[in-house]
Amino acid sequence: MSQPTPSAKPARTPRKTEIGVVKSDKMDKTRRVEIEKLVPHPKYGKLMKHRTVCHAHDETNQSHVGDTVEIMETRPLSKLKRWRIVRIVRPGAQQALAGEGEAPKG
Repeated sequence: MSQPTPSAKPARTPRKTEIGVVKSDKMDKTRRVEIEKLVPHPKYGKLMKHRTVCHAHDETNQSHVGDTVEIMETRPLSKLKRWRIVRIVRPGAQQALAGEGEAPKG
């Protein structure tokens, strides 16, 4: 008799990632992220702005309004949340303005 071979797990397909801007941080651990794309009009070909709104999970509440963030698709976390924030690509204007009033070190 031959030994049963251990079942190999199939490789997980890569999850979708998008880059968008945080538009609302009023909820606890949840951010409203808008993803803008330029889409050609089906008939005329003119480029139009298309906006998608995603609710993303932010466990540590690090992102704020105006931040550019990378989000990744995940399992449903609540009624609306299907994305989570992976990293902050570029901090928004609020963090830049907060640092202006400080005296330079040196």
